[in-house]
Amino acid sequence: MKQKTRSGYGGTGPGVITPDGCAVELYSRLPPGDEPDIVAAAVPTGAHILELGSGVGRTTHPLLERGFTVTAVDESPEMLERVRGARTICSPIEALDLGETFDVVLLASFLVHAGDVGVRRRLLATCARHVADRGCVLIQREGEDYHTNLPRERVDPSGFTVRIVSAEPVGDGVNSVRAEYEFPDATWTQTFLSRPLSRQQFEEALTEAGLRVDRYLTDDRTWVRAVRAG
Repeated sequence: MKQKTRSGYGGTGPGVITPDGCAVELYSRLPPGDEPDIVAAAVPTGAHILELGSGVGRTTHPLLERGFTVTAVDESPEMLERVRGARTICSPIEALDLGETFDVVLLASFLVHAGDVGVRRRLLATCARHVADRGCVLIQREGEDYHTNLPRERVDPSGFTVRIVSAEPVGDGVNSVRAEYEFPDATWTQTFLSRPLSRQQFEEALTEAGLRVDRYLTDDRTWVRAVRAG
């Protein structure tokens, strides 16, 4: 089954493909990685987290296990059907307006690199709109060589291989990125648009949204803790 995808986005492989090219079955298999540990180390114990783009709950579930309260947002109902133990809201992130604020707003999965500048502005506006006055926004950025160290691959200890095959310019500073995920019994591909952002460009985008960097959480500056400006 395949839903209509956005222009510039696509995916192949078994199961439902979401509008941004993600495969539900694929993300149900992927391990959470270090995201839950990074989040837990950067926010207060028991914080209420608004997770934007939660998918199947790959990060949601480990955060719940650590004692956090999570409101999980995704535009794909098929993704949200896999989430357990969290309040779920089916909505595009850029259109979200819950009329409430949260201790933590989480924008992971490199979503801040949306190819469309207008979409990026609306994503960050959603973050700013929903973060409490003394709360924080945690954002995952691409590494500095994300678009240049290509092709590259990583073999996960659990038995699958992920490859970032190419990042081809398509105009206006945007690249079309192709990724492959190979398991012993299935293969998925995903193509998506990504706009590289230097540290300065990223911080300027935060300023435009009324946010500022509080600190970078990792040595490679791919994880950022931002707060309200002023």
